[in-house]
Amino acid sequence: MLVVSSKVKEYIKGKGLNSSGDLGDALSKKVEKILDEAAERTKANGRKTMRPEDL
Repeated sequence: MLVVSSKVKEYIKGKGLNSSGDLGDALSKKVEKILDEAAERTKANGRKTMRPEDL
């Protein structure tokens, strides 16, 4: 799990909404995909340091 589910739920609750129990897992998978793509971009640019622009 890459995201803190309690923080996600708190954020969503602040928007006046509820969240399902499996939302944290789904969001974590999305974050993982974003980071995997950014890692490839970083490597393709000949770097070992991931930067915000790689996202």
